Amino acid sequence: MKKLKNNLARLTPLSRLYQIPVPIIGLTGGIGTGKSAVAELMCEKKIPIIDADKLVKAIYQQKDTFNFIETHFPNAIEKGEINFKQLRAIAFQNQLAKKTIEDFIYKSLPSEFNKAFLQFNSPKFVVYDVPLLFEKGLDSLVDISICVYAPKEIQVKRIITRDHCSEEIALKIIEQQMSIEEKRKLANFTIENVGDFESLRNELENLLDKILELIK
Repeated sequence: MKKLKNNLARLTPLSRLYQIPVPIIGLTGGIGTGKSAVAELMCEKKIPIIDADKLVKAIYQQKDTFNFIETHFPNAIEKGEINFKQLRAIAFQNQLAKKTIEDFIYKSLPSEFNKAFLQFNSPKFVVYDVPLLFEKGLDSLVDISICVYAPKEIQVKRIITRDHCSEEIALKIIEQQMSIEEKRKLANFTIENVGDFESLRNELENLLDKILELIK
């Protein structure tokens, strides 16, 4: 776990992701670790949180995105709509196609992020819920990072329960992601999610107390 200075604002607005004027806390984890549950608890506490997946979904709803997909990947258009199953298959089979799609989506992210940020009323900080925080190098653009952690064996059990799949498939899904142990090492803070929901709530509240102490 990385050490942290005694101030939440590690970066200046110019060096921060999308030049946001307040500190950004990057929230990440792995499949089956409970990141979504932590994000929901943060929302309950009225913590300003921006969901990367929701930003991407909003971008896919835009006319410009439809036109881009229709022009470059017409096979992914069906009955006047994007067939996301087909689009994922194209991206999976062709790395250049995957990069082309991602590059287009990422170009639109700053605008969507800022729209979401402006919905908050002068927050002291904002949480960015982003699964690929470390994989995409975004950790250098946020002030602090939080990893929601559960050991691999618990991840496997949760995936099997949730998706009704075999242990072999669950392991394959996990192996496609960065190791949760590696993410844990890279993060400034870790939320351990190895017990029940109440234990997770307590873990989050204890961490929020530490974070609030860093706000100056």
